Amino acid sequence: MAEPASAPPPTSSLRRIVAASLIGTTIEWYDFFLYGSAAALVFNKLFFPDSEPLVGTLLSFLTYAVGFAARPIGALVFGHYGDRLGRKKLLVLSLLMMGGATFAIGLLPTHATVGVAAPVLLTVLRLVQGFALGGEWGGAVLLVSEHGDAKRRGFWASWPQTGAPAGQLLATGVLSALTALMSDSAFEAWGWRIPFLLSGVLVIIGLWIRLSVDESPLFKAALVRAEERRAASGAAEKMPVVAVLRHHWRDVLIAMGARMAENISYYVITAFILVYATTSADLSKQTALNAVLIASAIHFAVIPLWGALSDRVGRRPVYLVGAVGVGLWMFPFFALIDSRSFGSLLLAVTVGLFFHGAMYAPQAAFFSELFATRMRYSGASIGAQFSSVAAGAPAPLIATALLADYGSSTPIALYVIAAALITVLAVVCAKETRHRDLADMDAGPARDKSAEQPADAARSGA
Repeated sequence: MAEPASAPPPTSSLRRIVAASLIGTTIEWYDFFLYGSAAALVFNKLFFPDSEPLVGTLLSFLTYAVGFAARPIGALVFGHYGDRLGRKKLLVLSLLMMGGATFAIGLLPTHATVGVAAPVLLTVLRLVQGFALGGEWGGAVLLVSEHGDAKRRGFWASWPQTGAPAGQLLATGVLSALTALMSDSAFEAWGWRIPFLLSGVLVIIGLWIRLSVDESPLFKAALVRAEERRAASGAAEKMPVVAVLRHHWRDVLIAMGARMAENISYYVITAFILVYATTSADLSKQTALNAVLIASAIHFAVIPLWGALSDRVGRRPVYLVGAVGVGLWMFPFFALIDSRSFGSLLLAVTVGLFFHGAMYAPQAAFFSELFATRMRYSGASIGAQFSSVAAGAPAPLIATALLADYGSSTPIALYVIAAALITVLAVVCAKETRHRDLADMDAGPARDKSAEQPADAARSGA
């Protein structure tokens, strides 16, 4: 018979854990998004100066995409050791790696100083960023999911998800302030380095907070059970990734499909928009940055609301609202930007991120509920990060290439709509997970507790 779920921690303890995960993910996403914004605004001139403007932007986004290519490797490595050693240790390591790489970017010489070595060094540091982020997401959401109250898991686990808009808000806010206070020449000469160097201060704060929280109680309990099984049987425990592919391959595919619309739409709405608004709509960098800044604040506010709603109606219905909504919004999205007014641009980005939040908010709890504890870090990270190679990584590249080839937003809108259809199919094929007890899933493949209850009752009455 399954063990009863452990009692949820006191609210004050849970809030401290949520705060530690949120602040850490905010810093990690600040570092990651800062690169994306800089790639759209200045890296094409600083590191690829001999190219045509759009070609330089493509090359700049190519180094941006390299970070995504490293994320699956980070997912495998961090997932393996996170399932073996614990969530907390790996989260500290990911923060150090991401912050160190970002700080080093702020010290990089440009093409004008060292030639081709500049983009090579930039690419290497981007790889380190991607590797670290590949391990960050799974650990951060699991630390909260495995501590939290099962009845409100969607709400509590959505808070680390707000680290993405918070990081975007912080990165865009710093860049927006600098571009408003500095001339273009000063910003391109040295001002762009300031937000990267600020990462060093943020990492110190993040480490201080992360080191103050406890390891996941579910992981500690699962580790004890694993040791007992190994002592009784003498057999070595399977590698987490092997267990995931054996017991949860279908769940991994569902997670990957669910990420397609969420990932692609986000980078089109927040990164590619800086290219489209400034080149096709003739809006200033400051106008585009301000729109993303305000919309990211609203995005931050709505994510916990979507997460709470998923506790009431389920993960799948909320996720489907987001996928369908972002697909339907794409043509109005570009039409509003083409009107060339700040109000229309702000509306376009805000509504797009509103629908994105409906996918992103329940994602943390949804993916956590797909996998057993001793393979949860690996499973959630693999499902989330392997899809990023096909989704988020090429999204700005594909969107920029489509704009260069067709001179129209129509192919870009169709590209996002196709991603939305894939996500809808994946979520429709998934089972609802909000009733699953994470402490009840360690005996084998994930099972829905609500589906097991009638069978348990029948056995007890037999």
